[in-house]
Amino acid sequence: MPDIASSKENKNQKAKGHYFLLFASFLSVCNLLFFAGCAQNHTRNSAIDLYVDAVTLHELDDNEKAIEKLNRAVQVNEQFSLAYSMLGEIYQQMQDYQRSAASYEKATELNPWSFEDYFSLGGVYQIVKKFAQAVTAYAKACELKPDHLQAHLNAAKCCYQIEDYNQALVYGQRAGQIDPNVSEVQKVLGDIYESQKDYDQAIRSYKRALEIDSNNPAVMTALAVSYLKSGHNEPAKELLSSVIQIQPDSNEAYQYLGYCYLQLGDTDKSIESYSKAIQINDKDWQALRGLGVAYMLRAINNKDETLKARAIEQWHLSLDIKPDQPRSERLLKLIQKYSQ
Repeated sequence: MPDIASSKENKNQKAKGHYFLLFASFLSVCNLLFFAGCAQNHTRNSAIDLYVDAVTLHELDDNEKAIEKLNRAVQVNEQFSLAYSMLGEIYQQMQDYQRSAASYEKATELNPWSFEDYFSLGGVYQIVKKFAQAVTAYAKACELKPDHLQAHLNAAKCCYQIEDYNQALVYGQRAGQIDPNVSEVQKVLGDIYESQKDYDQAIRSYKRALEIDSNNPAVMTALAVSYLKSGHNEPAKELLSSVIQIQPDSNEAYQYLGYCYLQLGDTDKSIESYSKAIQINDKDWQALRGLGVAYMLRAINNKDETLKARAIEQWHLSLDIKPDQPRSERLLKLIQKYSQ
């Protein structure tokens, strides 16, 4: 019969050997993990060191070397979103908007919770007039900070530029809720309402803007235009005359004043105002077209062929400057009609 004690001893020795192998394997795994972690920490620390160097160089206005450090940082650590964010900032300051946008895009990809990167990305796209892309970036910024005034205001402006007036109104109204006492917000809302041909609302918004920032020529002109489009010519005339007192070289104010006098039936003052607008800006096709209308009305009333020829000349000049202007076919028919 087998020795029972000896058998038990062999089993115990085997068990001890098995446990020893397991323990040795465990130590090996721990060592591997430790050294891998050290290597990873070393890589991370190297990227951070490069980033800190870049911050210092940027503060010293040595942007080229800062960019070099940041590019090395993202080579060491491809997930380093802060480095991409600073690249975006530096490229933006250098007016290299293509690289700036690409850097901010990468930063937002790596850190989708960064309001600053989305907001800055929207700003770059807004500068280069890529308004649809700007809207996308600003929309995300607004989601991340629902009470941020400038993000909502900029989103409204960019939606307005792509003629998405409904969405522009959503962002504009939210900006107005965040702070109703900002003239620029009310001006943007007025512009949106005016584009939607809601002139009553536009007038209310522009008036509110003027309550906040009185004697603002841009707002006064916008309000005058809404008055003109809604048939309120007298208050439009008063506003435009006030704008000219503040800005005597305002081509736009003189142009609208010329139209206003046409509506009021004063062709002499209309001609005077349109002529002044053209004197300030001889490429103003709208003033040239309006001046042609004023000359033609006077020519018909006075049966003056010289004035008729002068009217046709203004229309030709207007079409030369902007051949694809609205209602150009109608203008060509008028030229043909009165040239006979």
